[in-house]
Amino acid sequence: MKDLIRKHALLNAVQYNAKANEGAVLGKVLAEDPNLKNNIEVVKAEVRRIVSEINTIPLAEQQELLEKYGEIKKPEKVERKGLPELPNAEMGKVTTRFAPEPNGPLHFGHLKAAFLSYLYAKKYKGRFIVRYEDTNPEREKKEYYGAIRKDLKDFGIKFNKEVKESSFMEEFYKYAEQLIKEGHFFVCSCPQDKIKRLRAEGIGCMHRTVPTEKHLKLWEYMLKDAEEGEMIVRLKTDPKHINPALRDPSMFRIVETPHPLLGKKYRVYPLYNFANVISDHKLKVTHVLRDKGFENDAKVQEILYQLLGWEVPTTIQFGRIKSVAGIPMKKRKILEMINQGKLKGFDDLRIPNPRNLLKRGFRPEAIKRLIEEIGPSKVDIDINFDTLETYNRQLIDPVSERFFFVAEPVEITLDRVPAKSAKAPILPGKRKYRKIPVTKKINVEKIDFTQFRKREVRLMHLANVILDRQAKVTGKTVKDIPKIHWVSSKNVKIKVFMPNGKEIEGLAEPGIINLNTNDTVQFVRIGFARVDKIDKKKKRVELYFAHP
Repeated sequence: MKDLIRKHALLNAVQYNAKANEGAVLGKVLAEDPNLKNNIEVVKAEVRRIVSEINTIPLAEQQELLEKYGEIKKPEKVERKGLPELPNAEMGKVTTRFAPEPNGPLHFGHLKAAFLSYLYAKKYKGRFIVRYEDTNPEREKKEYYGAIRKDLKDFGIKFNKEVKESSFMEEFYKYAEQLIKEGHFFVCSCPQDKIKRLRAEGIGCMHRTVPTEKHLKLWEYMLKDAEEGEMIVRLKTDPKHINPALRDPSMFRIVETPHPLLGKKYRVYPLYNFANVISDHKLKVTHVLRDKGFENDAKVQEILYQLLGWEVPTTIQFGRIKSVAGIPMKKRKILEMINQGKLKGFDDLRIPNPRNLLKRGFRPEAIKRLIEEIGPSKVDIDINFDTLETYNRQLIDPVSERFFFVAEPVEITLDRVPAKSAKAPILPGKRKYRKIPVTKKINVEKIDFTQFRKREVRLMHLANVILDRQAKVTGKTVKDIPKIHWVSSKNVKIKVFMPNGKEIEGLAEPGIINLNTNDTVQFVRIGFARVDKIDKKKKRVELYFAHP
């Protein structure tokens, strides 16, 4: 097993610039030896260990190690050509949907479902629908409808139709009554603890045998007069079903909390499975893409489809994104980290939700490429930022203007001014230059001043100096000496918000004040950042750091 993992880790690393991806390696290993699925947790742990080890080895050494496997001499990088084919799909006849609950901002897991559903509809020239799952008034909030809509727009996800599940309430009631009349639904007034106990023991509730006419009257009573928690509607299945989740599951419950859009118009709301079946059928959804945590729900929904005589949509259950850059995707776990003081709040930059990624300067196309690479695989994955940063760097590097930024500035005085201005490239590979004003007083980084004090260094694109408080200019000839960046006394104050929650202040070239909000820049020797605020009067700029 270890040898097989090592081979595929090396293969993946050599193909992708010395950085192997755990998910990709795991997929290849399981494809070559499916029996390893029987001990999947051990395999995952070993993949994680070996990939981590391989990623510390230089590319040349990786290639040398790979050759020892004989049958693989020079692996060729295989370019991904979009998503794998969708089963039961015909061109022009595919309808997918993304169904977020408006109870919070989208996280990376939501974005995966949204992108896959959108991209598959686009691939087959079909329709993509956004459907808000808003039949739980206790959780929904009005502001999140618009927030989710904006997030999708910002990521370039275009939909053909937008609907709210709560607009189908009358149809939910119609089909509920039909299934009660047919003897498939029954009204149950057992306390929740009793329902839980009976399910665990595989015993049917006494309300299952009540005549249909009585259930219809109880249904009318629920709609008008029953109190919250007094009774629910359940689907009559097999109380002894091998899967406890399929033992008379709940379909409707009473909720007195006003709905954010409907107010108190309704008080009996469908639960997830029933609402999904009716909504997907009404919208003529042909393919449902969602994470495999809904596998039990899919089985319940299949029963409902059969009872109603409807065709079941093709369902693709994909693996979950467990964490991104070490941050878990589940809201419960994030809340725990907030309560423990490990995170400041849901807007903490360390949480890689869609809004924070855009705020930091990640492009939607980079995230789209990453999700396409992951695809609808059933393997749960932990995403590190290496691949995402690589994709984003390819997009922003050609358009991000270069500037010097000095954090913790130390002011030095030159014995003479070697030039009125220095000329430095604006963008790599282009014959365009920026002018950096030069003054007698120069600011350099504290770390550079401490490390190279009294040594000859090169002020990049300007001159060589003996670095000290009183610095001597030694000439302009480029030498093999340390190169440091600098900013003159003509500068702009900068604040950079870092992904780890810290804020770094310093000075930058004055030219940065002429940029626009949302432009990305590359601070030489530091990395990329997105411009968030510009105050020309106070000569201040605030940015969010993206990545090296």
